[in-house]
Amino acid sequence: MTASSLLRVPLLGVIVFAACTRLPTPSEPAVPLFAKRAESPRGMVSASHADAAAAGARILREGGNAVDAAVATGFALSVVDPSQTGLGGGGGMVVWHRAQRRADALDFYARSGADPDWARVDTAWARRPINGRAAGVPGAVAGLLEAHGRWGKLPLAQVMAPAIALARGGFIVSPLLARTSESARAKLAADSAAAALFLPGGQALRPGDRLVQEQLAQTLEHIVQGGRAAFYEGALATRAVAKMRSLGSPVTEADFKAYPVTAKRPVCSPWLDFTLLGAAPPLGGATTITALNLLSATNAKALGSPTTEGAAAVRLLGAMRVAGADVGRYRGDPAVFGVPTRGLTSPAFAASRAAATAALEGGADVTAGDPWADDAAAPRGQCAALDGWGASTLGPERATAPRGARDGGDDEAASNTTHFSVVDADRNAVSLTFTVGVLFGSGVFVNGYFLNSGAGNFDAQTRGPNRYASSTISPTIVLQGDEVRFVVGAAGSQYIPTATTQVTFRHLALNEDPWTAIASPRLQPVQGRTVEVEAGFSPAVYAALKASGYQPLSRVGDIMFGGVHAIAVMRGKIIGVADPRRDGAAIAY
Repeated sequence: MTASSLLRVPLLGVIVFAACTRLPTPSEPAVPLFAKRAESPRGMVSASHADAAAAGARILREGGNAVDAAVATGFALSVVDPSQTGLGGGGGMVVWHRAQRRADALDFYARSGADPDWARVDTAWARRPINGRAAGVPGAVAGLLEAHGRWGKLPLAQVMAPAIALARGGFIVSPLLARTSESARAKLAADSAAAALFLPGGQALRPGDRLVQEQLAQTLEHIVQGGRAAFYEGALATRAVAKMRSLGSPVTEADFKAYPVTAKRPVCSPWLDFTLLGAAPPLGGATTITALNLLSATNAKALGSPTTEGAAAVRLLGAMRVAGADVGRYRGDPAVFGVPTRGLTSPAFAASRAAATAALEGGADVTAGDPWADDAAAPRGQCAALDGWGASTLGPERATAPRGARDGGDDEAASNTTHFSVVDADRNAVSLTFTVGVLFGSGVFVNGYFLNSGAGNFDAQTRGPNRYASSTISPTIVLQGDEVRFVVGAAGSQYIPTATTQVTFRHLALNEDPWTAIASPRLQPVQGRTVEVEAGFSPAVYAALKASGYQPLSRVGDIMFGGVHAIAVMRGKIIGVADPRRDGAAIAY
């Protein structure tokens, strides 16, 4: 391919949009925002950037399956959404293979290396704009390549071509990247190579600018040519490790080479008329599933819409608080610590917590329940057939001690991460969330990408060598019988499980159109009595929160409260929706 032809490739996104955008029919809700809702009988990608969603849709059109499209979307997001994710990040995915009636999950989150120094607390680096000790060994490249090698159909070069074209030819900067570049100015300015790209001439990027990343294009090409070894061994790895170590990290080249992608059984639970599939620990799928089970156990759907009914909003908030306390009590890599996720996500455990959930008020603390008996109980029905996540093999004596609840905070860094959803013509599905951590990760910039801040997720008890860090990411797939019904997940740190819970509950329990479910206002429990609220609830809701002992705090919802990207399959149609709070798009083919 010539240089001139490469420069023309990014225009394919425009062609895709023109081919897939149409006026809504009278039966569809009007959506006055670009590419936030789309329908197709064939396939769909909903992602946090329009060019990345178009890359995935292009691969579907070229004959790829949902995994091929997911890998294409993931690598494209590494180019166009660098403040949220990238080659130096990590994540997790849940996959539904319709023909085999099988679900799978991969964990490729940031991980510590072998040196015992990974267990040491070092606060000196945390005070610097670039914090090498916050960077874990990145898993994004290994995870995407593992998924492609296991389940993809098309050649890797074809799948990665859109990402390389976007890096070399450039893409149009969106409002989110412009805003985060300004927010992270100190971090970006501390590295001259990063500053040259994201603070050209000392000014943050603006919407409409074109960002060209030639070094990143070269790194992507090395991956196409050499696969995993090109990234985790050789010159690219040597350069990355040297940069990380110069900025405080104990990482070694052996850590890069040994990085393991872990194939896991997804967490599984029956819920209403559906089956929930989520990411296994130490990822955050359990929090979403537990909250949804609590809403079912307390018959929350009978209370009506949380947008208008005060009792419904209070109940929703209570379920999210109890789920957060119950799941948050157990954390860390389940290979090292006792984490009773199967018990936490069982309907039986939710039933035992129903009374506490229904009675919870804003002034009350939440005491975590005991899920260990339910963890030992064998699953039934479809979760048994699907071979869902099993019981902990370590037991309560190996569980970490409790820790205090986190503040919600108002730092825009909490808005990090990216999520995308894919459904193909055969109704295979992928739900994938990945991240560099806080905005632009640790700030360590090398080979055209930023290293994650995932090692900062370890706490005093969970920190140590050769283990995965905990995360709130919650990629979720909902089945109805043996068919995919909903693919969903979110970005936004502590807002991820709550946003995913609220959208899923609204769409599947309250039967809201997926666009209505995703655009509706959200609640976010914060430490103590505080609950963050978006605009858009009825006055009765705000009054009910106050009467129940909560202290509502108004938050602007344009970037906070999670960025949800979902796909619903219903009545023979695939409906993609993208969160209006961010720059994402749903692109059909």
